[in-house]
Amino acid sequence: MADIKKLVSMLKELDDLLTGCMRCGMCQAQCPVFAQTGRETDVTRGKLALLSGLADEMIKDPEGVNEKLQRCLLCGTCEANCPSGVKVTDIFLRARAIMAGYLGLPPAQRLIFRKLLTNPKLMNNLLSLGATFQGLFTKEADAIIGTSCARFNAPVIADRHFKGLAKKPLHSIVPKLDTPPGKSGLRVAFFPGCVTDKIFPEVGQAVLKVLEHHGVGVYMPANQACCGIPALSSGETGAFDKMVRANLDLFAKAKWDYMVTPCATCTSTIAKLWPKYYGDSLDQGRPRMIAGKVMDISQFLVDVLKVQPATATGDAAKAAYHDPCHLRNSLGITAQPRAVLAANPGYTVAELPGGPSCCGCGGSFNLKHYKLSDIIGGKKAQSIIATGAKVATTSCPACMLQLADMLSKSGKSIPVKHVIELYAASL
Repeated sequence: MADIKKLVSMLKELDDLLTGCMRCGMCQAQCPVFAQTGRETDVTRGKLALLSGLADEMIKDPEGVNEKLQRCLLCGTCEANCPSGVKVTDIFLRARAIMAGYLGLPPAQRLIFRKLLTNPKLMNNLLSLGATFQGLFTKEADAIIGTSCARFNAPVIADRHFKGLAKKPLHSIVPKLDTPPGKSGLRVAFFPGCVTDKIFPEVGQAVLKVLEHHGVGVYMPANQACCGIPALSSGETGAFDKMVRANLDLFAKAKWDYMVTPCATCTSTIAKLWPKYYGDSLDQGRPRMIAGKVMDISQFLVDVLKVQPATATGDAAKAAYHDPCHLRNSLGITAQPRAVLAANPGYTVAELPGGPSCCGCGGSFNLKHYKLSDIIGGKKAQSIIATGAKVATTSCPACMLQLADMLSKSGKSIPVKHVIELYAASL
């Protein structure tokens, strides 16, 4: 637990961030959680009102305060549409860190964040065992989407239709890579992210195929750590620092022009959160340097390599594109994934009715509040089905997990693909 002086300092910093909120209520129209519950404590304005007296509320009902803070997807939709420019994500991450310091984390979370995610070799070994024996506990749910469900009642997987661990993760297929620039004259550092590595290695392979096609050299070191967002969003700043430091050390061992990743969440975390939350005051230059060079793979292809949409064939299929919140809200990236998708002449982009919205995943939100996540995600699945698309596509592996769950349970068997997979298939 954090010491009292540190908590007091953190509370003062939080108070300074809260002054910008005018309590106008514009966030009500933006919040996917409030749209389902109608509870004031589930919308940003209500949470900020709670936080304005956090010191008192922590003493009165610390568990209640913490539960309310966790009922947030951290999708950033409210922040992106706030007329006062309130830094909502920053406020909630700091508040969660305060609560984690005051209450401490549950033992299971402490173990995962401090011992597993900070030790990539150990984590990889344990998950390899999990991949080997997962068939004992799961059965096929949808062969086309590739989802499974539980053979018997289990508290974590419950009634989900989930993608299992890959039989062979990306780090086993391609343990590391260090190739020189090709015809492009460029070399990138490749950060696949945990979900790509361990559940969707085909996404990582598609990235590598595309980079090779365009003559881009790749530096992909072995034993990359998690980007740190699971720990940071739970208030575990110490483990976050260890993960960031491990990655900084790895990527400092070679020269490269850009860092690319196929994960919207990783891109946003590296670009926005590494330089802001990395706790080593003597080592601020490295996260800032990488933050200035990290790019979503679609952004890199369009903005740097100038990949252009192709002319669609007469029999082109519709591909329904879902905007990941961390690309759309945090980084303002919306056009580039659509351009990469359209670069495959076999597909046309199908926009979702009602426009972009959160899929309801939210990382740990999906684990702690699955009923709400299921409702929000179910509506997203219905909007995809309404387009008549043959495939659902997005730019975030975490969103892919949620869409696969929802579409599998809908019984429509619409495959879920990353945009880079569809582009790679055309090369």
